[in-house]
Amino acid sequence: MSAQDQIRETITKNDVVLYMKGTKMMPQCGFSSRVAGVLNYMGVDYVDVNVLADADVRQGIKDFSDWPTIPQLYVKGEFVGGCDIVTEMTLSGELDALFEAKGVAYDKDAANKIREANA
Repeated sequence: MSAQDQIRETITKNDVVLYMKGTKMMPQCGFSSRVAGVLNYMGVDYVDVNVLADADVRQGIKDFSDWPTIPQLYVKGEFVGGCDIVTEMTLSGELDALFEAKGVAYDKDAANKIREANA
């Protein structure tokens, strides 16, 4: 299976997928750590894909999304963005709205606490 096929299958079969450096329990870069931290804190059930474990997937995800950086967040097969976009969406409430629209469970109180702490 090609990296593109593997990526397509992963984002199709899972509601929320984070392509990142490291894992959700042990991120290996600050940007991946920030996005994983938001998702973990908000109690989102997601699949983490460590791009450092497979060079084909690492390049493949960049080609797949036409986005040059990692991490990359996908919700219900849709590319959401990287660290800056996810951070902005979290602080504006757009990420909550996306999760609600897509039927993804998350902790609304935790999301509000993130916004309060960054106000």
